[in-house]
Amino acid sequence: MALTTLTLTTRLGASFGKDTSANASAVTFKGSSGTLQCVEIDNTAASSEDAYVKFYDHASPTVGTTSNDMTLPAPAGKKIAYQFSEGIAFGTAITMACVTTPGKGGTSALSSTVIVKVVYD
Repeated sequence: MALTTLTLTTRLGASFGKDTSANASAVTFKGSSGTLQCVEIDNTAASSEDAYVKFYDHASPTVGTTSNDMTLPAPAGKKIAYQFSEGIAFGTAITMACVTTPGKGGTSALSSTVIVKVVYD
């Protein structure tokens, strides 16, 4: 996991976060309440595994045990972007993990590198 965060001066969002090796370990982009504006998932390194990026409104979720609030898929070999025109509010924190199976129980990391970028307030 290699997490980078930057402060932005745009109307879209105030901060940018990038995890260059997203995996089944939870990563907190923002440790307090915030609004998720957009997400880009780069799963182009995978030839056969779909990626599922789980978002949690929780500062330290246990992947596979804590219920996630949202799951965004990225098919194998694809880069996909999601933009939320009104934003998605998180009351406690903005945390994510990337796994091979959707739903609460998925805990396995992909065998290839997945890059996740987010813009949030």
